[in-house]
Amino acid sequence: MEFETWWLLGIPFFFGLGWIAARIDIRHVIAESRSLPRSYYKGLNALLDEDPDKAIDIFVDIARLDPETAELHFALGNLFRRRGDIERAVRVHQNLLARPDLSPEVASKARYELGQDYLKAGLLDRAEETFHQLAASQYAAQASRALLEIYQREKEWKRAIDAALALQVSGAGAYQKEIAQFHCELAQDELVHVNPQAALQTLEKALSFDRNNVRTMMLTGDALMATGDIEGALRAWRRVEQQSSPHVALVAQRLMDGYRAVDRVREGVNLLKTYLAEAPSVDLLEVVFKAVLELDGPDSANQLVADELRRTPTLLGLDKLIEARLMYAPPEGRAELSLVKGLVGGYAQKLARYRCSHCGFKAKQFYWQCPGCSQWESYAPRRTEELSIINQG
Repeated sequence: MEFETWWLLGIPFFFGLGWIAARIDIRHVIAESRSLPRSYYKGLNALLDEDPDKAIDIFVDIARLDPETAELHFALGNLFRRRGDIERAVRVHQNLLARPDLSPEVASKARYELGQDYLKAGLLDRAEETFHQLAASQYAAQASRALLEIYQREKEWKRAIDAALALQVSGAGAYQKEIAQFHCELAQDELVHVNPQAALQTLEKALSFDRNNVRTMMLTGDALMATGDIEGALRAWRRVEQQSSPHVALVAQRLMDGYRAVDRVREGVNLLKTYLAEAPSVDLLEVVFKAVLELDGPDSANQLVADELRRTPTLLGLDKLIEARLMYAPPEGRAELSLVKGLVGGYAQKLARYRCSHCGFKAKQFYWQCPGCSQWESYAPRRTEELSIINQG
């Protein structure tokens, strides 16, 4: 009985302790909120209301009153950079770096943000110099990625290879695909300067990083063709089908030219017909159509397109069929058929685009690196209309 009375007397005591602790916490929160200027809340409201210009003006005033607030300077710099006001963003981060009492961690962050400002402004030399200064900081990995981006923009492919290898060694990710593409860019330059042997050596290095790189096989065929090794070139281009059958459309004309050079046009046409049966493609159909037209005449070419259109109905295929019909249409019906061809062709050209799977950027020609987002190998080797039909199927 005495034990129960003791606990009954203790309940109000513990309740009182809890009430006092809660009051202390509330007073602490109120004191912290009162220590913040009202302008902070106005600035936050402006951001929430999607009025960045007003928010910037408010935060600039706060920074003048409280210049010691590093995070506020970072927020301002980011707002300026997003807005496109790079000059003011640079000035904010430079002023922050000029403070003598800045900790090494905050200084590194300010330097990284400054490098991003320069990069956004296209001042690549300044950006590169700034990012190099972060090699021994906690922003080393981010700075290395930024340097890799700079080298790609400048088309400094050897330096890009070194930067990507360094990132791999540091454990910052796998870059085999990118490194192979950088070697392909170097090989492409060698081919432009009519140095196919050097190109072949570079392409061997590309294959050591990515054995399934389609572009490497395509360029290997080009280099062998430049040395006069036509059979070797044909073998290289035929390997593309083993790596990725949809990419055959990109080498179809090369294959046809190679077979024509060794006087084996029929063999080339039969091979491309086999590829067309396995992986339908308007671009591949275009090459086969011209070859059949040359070899067997308009009737066979027309039948080829008609059969392919039944199998894969596309507006691009219909445009090609009308073109085939025009070749042997009677004079009285040619004008009307030409009108239909013009209408269909106009719509078909809008669908004859390649699309980046990463950012959606569309282009008439095929790119290994997207011009919109700089991603490598993000373009499917099929036109947008074909991709839509495949996805629906």
